[in-house]
Order: sequence, then structure tokens, then C-alpha cells
Amino acid sequence: MSRPDLQPGHAALDAYLAEIRRVPLLTVEEEQSLARRFREGDHRAGHQLVAANLRFVVKVAFEYRSYGLRMPDVIQEGNIGLMRAVQKFDPDKQIRLISYAVWWIRAYIQNHILRTWSLVRLGTTQAQRKLFFSLSRTRRQLERASSEPGEVGAIARSLSVKPSEVEEMAIRLERRDQSLDQPWGDEGGDTAGDRLPSNSPSAQEELVDAEQRQRLGAGVKSALSRLDPRERFIIEQRVMAEPPMSLRALGDHFGFSRERARQLELRATEKLRAELAELATEAA
Repeated sequence: MSRPDLQPGHAALDAYLAEIRRVPLLTVEEEQSLARRFREGDHRAGHQLVAANLRFVVKVAFEYRSYGLRMPDVIQEGNIGLMRAVQKFDPDKQIRLISYAVWWIRAYIQNHILRTWSLVRLGTTQAQRKLFFSLSRTRRQLERASSEPGEVGAIARSLSVKPSEVEEMAIRLERRDQSLDQPWGDEGGDTAGDRLPSNSPSAQEELVDAEQRQRLGAGVKSALSRLDPRERFIIEQRVMAEPPMSLRALGDHFGFSRERARQLELRATEKLRAELAELATEAA
């Protein structure tokens, strides 16, 4: 069975619909016989069961056309649900295949809609799924019953959910995802992404930061040059190195104790601070 690849009204989808209508419907006896053969391993019987019920998938799929998705994709998801139902169908329970399969068809279609509706995941709770597929219908029913706009509280009571969940879903349904590459305005020069505020520093701020880092680096280098070789080694290995040299390793390097190494580190650090402060004063 070919897969439709175009929107409703196009030749490929029209041809697909005409093709599945030519497949005859099954009687109860034929359906049960094919189901038993399929259960015994006859895959051709399973194909016949699927083909005879594809028209019902289309009927269910068109109930979801208001969500604005490509109808061939919705139909194909329903077809997968139908195939899953054929695999699970038990002909001995005296129920027609389509009565059992409609649950699977709707489940696959609804999962497809939830996956493709938004980059932000929807339907993660039972309340969200109920609201996503029932909010608009429930609002219309309440409005017809009272001739007034459906209030959040009334909708929440009707669907057994919280008013806050109704408000959140209403916002998410009204505000679809928008591409940041979409042109902004009539002229089309800017995109939606160009209009978003940026948390990144401006070019001027980056230049100032670069100059400050350069001055700081030059100041540290000049201050280090004023230390004696041992003090400079201690600062480089204990303050500037990553990871820093341990006090024990520093003591072993110079041939004195860990405590003596700690004292020399404190003295070298204080001397470096003093040199940096002097350079800052000179620069001012």
C-alpha cells in the first residue's frame, strides 16, 4: 500500500484515498478467519486485515485536521496504530477489529501530534494530554450551553483538572513555535532572532575587557620581575600553576621543611601584592 506524500487535495493523496476505497470491507466471518490465520503465522492474512480497514484510519485522522499538521503524516501514524492493533487483536473475544483498533489509531495519532506540535515537550502528564485534545471542544460546548465565554473554572471542573493547568495549556496552544530565521516586518531585512535581546557583552565592552586583561597581565609580569628567583618560582608554582605544586614538593625542591615553604609562600605573596599596588599607583 503506497504512502500519501502530499496535502489533502493533491493528486497523490487523492489517489491513495481512491485506492483504499477499492478494497472491500470484510464480513465478521472473513475478519475472524483472517485474524486466526494471521495469529498462526500467515502474514498475508494480516496484510488483508490492515488493507480492509485503512479507510477507517483516514476517517479518524481527519478528526485531527484542525491541528494544522500534514494530513498524510497523520494518516501514516494512524496506519501504524492499525498495524499494532492487528498484531494484538484476539478474534475469539467477539469484537470487530476496528472497534478494538480505534484506540490504537488514536493513540498513535495523538502521540505524533504531541511530538510535532512544539519543541517544548507536551503531554507529559495525563492532565496535559486531556487538555491538549479536549480544551477547545470543551470550551465550545460550554459556550453553546450558556451563550457565554467558557470560563477557566468551568472548563477545569468539566475536565477534572486544575484551573492553573487550563490557563497554561491555553497559552501553549495559542502560541506556536516560531523560527528565529523568520523575516521580521514587511521589508524582510531582519529576522526574529535579530530582535532577541542578547546577554553577550557589546563589542565596546569586549574591547575594554581585553585592554584591562592586557594591562593586568603586563602588570603581573612586571611585578614578578621585581621578585628574586626563589620568590618568583614560588608564586609561579603555588599561585599561577594548575594544579599548584604542593608545599611538601616545594620544600623538597629547595631542601627545607613544609612549614618553611608555607612561610616563604606567604612572604612572596605579600611582596607581590605590594609590587602590584605600587604599579597601580604609578599608573594612576
